[in-house]
Amino acid sequence: MKYNEISHFSHPQHTLTFDYTETPFKCDGCKEVGIGSHYRCSFCDFDLHTHCAIPSLSIHHPFYPKCSFQFFSRPPGDAPRYCNACEKDITGFLYHCKSCGFDLHPCCAKLPMVLDDGETNLYLYRKVRAPCHKCGRKGRSWSYRSSCKKYNLHVACVREMLVENWHELYFGYGKGIKKLENRIPSLKNTLQTPHKRRKGKVKKCCEMAGLALQFVISAVLGDPTSLIAGVIGTLMS
Repeated sequence: MKYNEISHFSHPQHTLTFDYTETPFKCDGCKEVGIGSHYRCSFCDFDLHTHCAIPSLSIHHPFYPKCSFQFFSRPPGDAPRYCNACEKDITGFLYHCKSCGFDLHPCCAKLPMVLDDGETNLYLYRKVRAPCHKCGRKGRSWSYRSSCKKYNLHVACVREMLVENWHELYFGYGKGIKKLENRIPSLKNTLQTPHKRRKGKVKKCCEMAGLALQFVISAVLGDPTSLIAGVIGTLMS
C-alpha cells in the first residue's frame, strides 16, 4: 500500500487515496459537505473528510470538560440526533458522549479554537451575544468571533451557504462546465456591516476579520490546515 493510501472499514472493497479538491463533495462518512484535503475512491465516487477517514477513537472538548466523546460510525439508538456544535442533524459518523448524550460531527469536534490569518485572531465560542453577520441571529450554534468581539459567524452558516447553492454549484453551468469563482457562494454581503459609527482600531479589527474568514471556511468544511486558495481568493475580490 502506498503512503498516501488507507484502508477504511466503511469502504472495504477498495483503498482510499489522499486527494485535494476545490470542488465541494459530500462526505460518505458523516454525510456533510467538505472541500480541500480528503480521502477518495475514484472507482466508486466515495469520499471521506480527513477527520472521518482517520478518526480519533476518543476525544475531549474544552466546551464540555466533563464529557468523553467516543467515535461512532452511526448514531446510537433510534431517536433523531443533532450536532451540539452546528445544531444540524446527524446521519452518519459522529462523536457521542454516553453520559451526557451530546453529539458532534467529526469536523465540528475538530474545529480549531483559534484561527489566525497573520493579521488578527478569530476565536471559537460556544455562545455569543452579538448577531451572526450571515443570518443576523445570536445563539444559534458555535461561532467564530473576532478579537474586537463584534464580528461573528456561525459555523452552521458557513456550511449552509454551500448547501443552499449545491444545485447551482454542480449543474448551473452546463454539463462538464464549472466556474471556479462560483464553486463557493459569495460572502461579500456578510462583510457589508462594519462599525459605521466607530473609527480606528475597532473598525480595522473587523476589516481584518473579514480576511480571516477564509480560515473559517476552510476549517468548517473539514480542511483546517490549508487554505483553499484558488476558491477563497475570489470571495474577497
